[in-house]
This record gives sequence, structure tokens and C-alpha cells, in this order.
Amino acid sequence: MTAHRKDDHVRLAHAQHTTETEPPPGGPPSPNPFDEVRFVHHALAGTDREKVSLATRFAGVEWPVPLYINAMTGGSPRTGEINRDLAVAARETGLPIATGSMSPYLKDPGTASTFTPVRREHPDGFVLANLNAEATPEQARRAVGLLDADALQIHINTVQETVMPEGDRSFAHWATGIERIAAAVDVPVVVKEVGFGLSGRTVRELASLGVRAADVAGSGGTDFARIENGRRDRPDYAYLEGWGLSTPAALLDARDCGLPLLASGGVRNPLDIARALALGARAVGASGPFLTTLLDGGMDALVRHITTWLDHLTSLMTLLGAHSPEALADCDVLLTGSLRAFSLDRDLVTTAEKGVTA
Repeated sequence: MTAHRKDDHVRLAHAQHTTETEPPPGGPPSPNPFDEVRFVHHALAGTDREKVSLATRFAGVEWPVPLYINAMTGGSPRTGEINRDLAVAARETGLPIATGSMSPYLKDPGTASTFTPVRREHPDGFVLANLNAEATPEQARRAVGLLDADALQIHINTVQETVMPEGDRSFAHWATGIERIAAAVDVPVVVKEVGFGLSGRTVRELASLGVRAADVAGSGGTDFARIENGRRDRPDYAYLEGWGLSTPAALLDARDCGLPLLASGGVRNPLDIARALALGARAVGASGPFLTTLLDGGMDALVRHITTWLDHLTSLMTLLGAHSPEALADCDVLLTGSLRAFSLDRDLVTTAEKGVTA
């Protein structure tokens, strides 16, 4: 059952992203929240490309680039092959990589071989193991140990579980579980949503639980309410598709809430990476675009895709005058549309010193 579900997730996510990259007949593509973030162009702000570094640092962690392959899959033979190819691409481009949820391994140790290729193929890279908040401290240590992981990513996904036919229905103990795991493992714990966004209130609570960083993982990318609804005998949860905070909205809401922020969800191109960094993220993750490229074009195509993104990000930082990813947060940006309204309603950005104008 678990292997079948994991294969379903890959199939439905691929279909979702393939469909969303094609404009609807007779109309423009669906809007993306990142398009409501615009850089103010300053014609003399540019710097020399050789002075630009992509290296980033947060919560005692150092990455060579502010881009990572975010959690996707594992638990079946097919997803093991995908994890292997993703890890090779990460190795060839220097990207950190997170595995998909390792819950299948905890239920069936025989599925370990679908996760271990991530470390085997990326022996010197930064690897994040991934579990849900239901895991025990002992299970968390097992997951970290299996991969010799550099960090543990805990995903929280109440919306997905609600729509998932076989999903959990008890969430009240999750905060306590996260706190126990954070105290039990000897690597940094990063908590991420799965595409519905982390609010500022949630990030402040996570900081009190011993978490070291938060991936806001907002809406705009893979929609797991839509995926799980597609797996139901009766797809009667369609009204939850699109639920949650967009990634830009979550970044604004969680600024200065006590944890370094990572960003994922709806990232389509290097400009979106720069936008997320400008809103305060220390690094940016992508899943759907990389999975689509891998499945449609193979591993070499994915390596070219990532290499191009890093090259373009360097170019964008050069023209914006940002010598580091962190320096992008000092660039002037404008918020428009619903993101501007959200910011004003939440009283999130009111001073020029934050580098964002609503």
C-alpha cells in the first residue's frame, strides 16, 4: 500500500506540474504569487560578477549555494531510482538534497535501499533526512543514521493528511513530538510544510520547540490537497485545493519570528529564487520543476537545468548589486495585488528599512 501511494504521488505530481506549465486554451497561464513581488530597478546598482558569491549560512549550516532539492519521494523501487538520479544531479551541481518521507523505511526496513542512494551518490554533500511529526525520537535517530544525514527535516502536513484517504486524523500531539525529536538528535532540525505555508505564529512556536530553521513551503507549487483528492474514490475535497499561505506571503508573515527561513513552493525560475531571498529566505528549495525535468528529460537534463538556474541567479545578483544571497534582502521590492493586500491587512511591512514597500 505504501509503495503504491508513493508511486501515485510521483505520477500525480508530475501530471500536475506538466499541466500547469502549459497555458490553458485561449488564455494566459495561471498567476503565481511570486509575480506579485517586483524588484525596483536601480540602473547603477550593479556590481562585478566576480564579486558575487552564492554561498549561504544559517543556523550554523553552510551551503555552497542557496538552492536545494527539496523532499520528494522514496519507499518503492521506482522512487528509489528517482532518488538516485536526484542525488547524482545534486552531487554534480553542489546542491543540498532532502529525501522524501522516510516513514516507509520505519515501517519496512526493506525499503532502506530506496533512500540510501541519496548518500551513496552524494557522499560529501549536505543531506537532509525527512520524517513526519509522528516519529519517535528513536525513529528519528534511525533515519538520520541510515543516511549519515547532516540535518533532519520534519514535515507537517495536516491538510494533506485530512484529504488523504488513509491519513492521520490526530494532530494535537505534533508540537510535543517535534520538541522531543529536536532534543534527541544531534543534527539541526528543520521543520517544513508540504505546500500550505508556515505562518509567523507557527514559526514562533517552532522556535520555542528547539527547531533550528523553518521552510515556509507555501502554496503555488505541488498541491497535495489536489493530489490526495485525486486518490479518493470520490474526489469531494476539491474545495481545499489552493488552501494556505503562498510562499511570498508566508515569508512576509514569518520574518523576524525567531528562526532562519527557507523557502519552497511555487518556485519556477531563478527570478523566483531571487524574490524569495529578497523577502528574507536564506535558501530556496524546489521539487516539482526538478522532478518534471528528470522524468521528461533524464538526469543530464536535470543537471543542465540546475546549472542554468545557478548561472542565471548569479547574473541577477550581479545586476541587483547583491554580493551574497543575504544581501538580496537589502534590495528594494514592490508588492502588488493580493500579496500587497495581505501585507497591509497583516501590518507586516510598514518601513522602508525592511527593504519592502507595500
